[in-house]
Amino acid sequence: MTKATIVTNGKIVTRSSVIEGEILIEDGKISTIGLNIPRLGNENVIDANSQFILPGMVDTHVHINEPGRTDWEGFETGTRALAAGGTTTYIDMPLNALPATTSKEALELKMKIASEKNYVDYAFYGALTPDNLENLEELADTGAIAFKCFLSTYETEVPDDFKSIDDYTLLEGMKRIKALGKILLIHCENAVITDRLAEQKVKEGKLSTYDFVDSRPILAEVEAVSRVILFAKETKCPVHIVHVSSARAVELITKAKNEGVDITLESCPHYFALNADDLARLGTTAKCQPPLRYPVEQKELWECFLTGKIDWISSDHSPCTPGEKRGTIFEAMGGITGCQNNLDLMFDLAVKKKGMSIVDFAERMSTNAARRFSLKNKGEIAVGYDADLIFIDPNRSYTVRSEDLYYKNPTNSPYIGMKIEARVTKTILQGEVIFSLEDGVIDNPKGKQIIA
Repeated sequence: MTKATIVTNGKIVTRSSVIEGEILIEDGKISTIGLNIPRLGNENVIDANSQFILPGMVDTHVHINEPGRTDWEGFETGTRALAAGGTTTYIDMPLNALPATTSKEALELKMKIASEKNYVDYAFYGALTPDNLENLEELADTGAIAFKCFLSTYETEVPDDFKSIDDYTLLEGMKRIKALGKILLIHCENAVITDRLAEQKVKEGKLSTYDFVDSRPILAEVEAVSRVILFAKETKCPVHIVHVSSARAVELITKAKNEGVDITLESCPHYFALNADDLARLGTTAKCQPPLRYPVEQKELWECFLTGKIDWISSDHSPCTPGEKRGTIFEAMGGITGCQNNLDLMFDLAVKKKGMSIVDFAERMSTNAARRFSLKNKGEIAVGYDADLIFIDPNRSYTVRSEDLYYKNPTNSPYIGMKIEARVTKTILQGEVIFSLEDGVIDNPKGKQIIA
């Protein structure tokens, strides 16, 4: 029988309140939450030292890139970073790995490679591309938890790489995914608008970071979201809009929710921590799509988050090599390397600086995402749930340094040099400590695949 663990002396963040008490963990699950839990004498006791105890983050948007582009990020480095940042469950995107996860064979290959390399629990998305409509059912049967597609342009010369979709594929894919009882995740930017504006900027020699931001306007995001909502109304397919960057898109999605559309949305830490002026300062390291927005637009997005219109936060951890970040802002690879700083960065910005309730914070970092993707026993501190816990010290500050980051390419983080006024000090996965500030990530990858 597994030895019991008691987590004591903590401020436990549940769905409804903060409780100063203890948590009894048995066989990796939470069996009791209360005060002065009786001891039998052989328990392992973990002292939270009056820190907040939150559910581990559920990050629904991570690009690991293995196999094929493991020099960008691999399961070992990527999930060490997730563990150190307080994430206990993530879902891996179907693109940037080679082959892309467009078929049963590609998913099985990824599952095999991942099985002994993950430091946290995980699940996989399948792809929706113009070439794999006939593969959706077998992907779902093999273990794809949901599907992902791109409305913006994603085209490379590399064999077996991911491809963006046209409107026919979107419509037909929605019909099939609805029939499978799954969710479709969508990158929403109008490809024609963004491609033509970028071509025009480059032709005119307008190569500043602000030119890049202007080449991917909020209009392109809003138009694509509008199209998705129209198709979702027609097909009744559940949809989820990834990395929303503008209040206009949030308001459109909120209106659709109120009209009965089965739709959710996420945003990302970089849209709240950084803006277009930071992109000008940091250069290609902070390039992403949709781009960082202007300060006034960032302020509007913050209001959406604080008022509960954004369902949850995910990292969109999308790493690459330093070489891929070279060139002009239009030539360099987009994507933020950032998952290790998700939780304490957002705690600092939202809870400490903006006054968000810590109960609401836990919901937006863990609970809502777990519920949307039917991740059983994940995403909250409750009896019967997996003992996936993190400690966060609101009074401990640190400055992000590349040498403390676990990524394959740590110098790509745009947060290097940033001071964060809170810190994840311990991460517990199913009752076992997998990271502590004192010992780092424990070298024992015990993460398991989740199949909803």
